[in-house]
Amino acid sequence: MAPRPVRPARAARTVALTALLLTAGTACGGQDQAPTAEVAQQSAARDRIGTLSVRTAQGPRACTASVVHSPGRNLLVTAAHCVQSSRIGLLDGLVFTPGYRNGFSPYGSWPVRQITVDPRWASDDDPEYDVAFVTVGPVDGKQVEDSVGGNPVATGQGFGLAVSVTGYPNERDEPITCAARTRSQSPTQERFDCGGYTDGTSGSPWVTDNGAVVGVIGGYQEGGETPGTSYSVTFDQRVATLYQQATT
Repeated sequence: MAPRPVRPARAARTVALTALLLTAGTACGGQDQAPTAEVAQQSAARDRIGTLSVRTAQGPRACTASVVHSPGRNLLVTAAHCVQSSRIGLLDGLVFTPGYRNGFSPYGSWPVRQITVDPRWASDDDPEYDVAFVTVGPVDGKQVEDSVGGNPVATGQGFGLAVSVTGYPNERDEPITCAARTRSQSPTQERFDCGGYTDGTSGSPWVTDNGAVVGVIGGYQEGGETPGTSYSVTFDQRVATLYQQATT
């Protein structure tokens, strides 16, 4: 599988949006013995994961996001580079479509209303802070978590965790998934190895066996420069603080 471009732009306003969205995803799958992702079968838990796209479910795709539990029942987590960059600012007109599959949007599309990122990401695209919490508006008077549920965000869990990672490559119309184990990339970044995570999969949640989100594809190399190895900011106090900001 061909390597991906080095440090591609991942966020843009409407004028530059198409170019960004062609490179807005990220990585997984490089070592000889690494597994390869397969099509994710539909389930209630996987329906919490969906696409971030422009204006409609069929619009240009940006990334993957997922619903996390929050007091307002209206919160997603994704990678910060999916929704904002210091060069371009916030991406406008995004919608979240949970459970999207083969052109069908079983729960509708939820408009993005607010984006919470760390100031160090907003000012300098610092990969140590490549996480975003995204607030979406209601649809037909209902919050997104009331429709599909939400996973708890867990911080301080360390490395070596068994996780499943589900996301939406831009070239596919259904999600892929892979079971892997996290490893340390650095004291503040982690990785997993599994093939198939190409453009569009940035923001894909790393979900433990007990349903907690402990990472999202992003961080180092904006999540990875090849489809064989994917990265995440370690979910530690940085993410706990950001979550608190997003929910208060």
